[in-house]
Amino acid sequence: MKKLMILSAILMIFGITTACADNDKPITVTQLPAKAQQFIKTHFSKEKVAFAKLEREFLETRYEVVFTNSSKIEFWKDGEWKEIDCKYSTVPSAVIPAQIAQYVSQNYPDTQIVKIDRDKRDYEVKITNGLELTFDKQFNLIDIDD
Repeated sequence: MKKLMILSAILMIFGITTACADNDKPITVTQLPAKAQQFIKTHFSKEKVAFAKLEREFLETRYEVVFTNSSKIEFWKDGEWKEIDCKYSTVPSAVIPAQIAQYVSQNYPDTQIVKIDRDKRDYEVKITNGLELTFDKQFNLIDIDD
């Protein structure tokens, strides 16, 4: 009986998590936070938006904007960028922290940054030679993946 109750509780939690996990809602760019709209106008003004959506997960709200050239930006609920993925182009240099840009240009001079992702702990950048570099919040290199 005890095992059945534990199994039921696990299945119920899994069901609630699954029900909350797929709450994507298409939106227009004008429904993005003002900070996100300004970011797009400043750094991606020449790109055409394919679609935008609001993503609600269990404890997190994010926005995603995909452009017709396949580039993608994710924003936190306050409009700050979380991830910029420029599949066939490069991340705008004005967005890249100077210390990261300097490290990449000094150590990988023939490459460019095509993706940058930041969270509370670190920055991850992907460069055109396929390497993924991870920097802590003080911009010290802490990991390299290929």
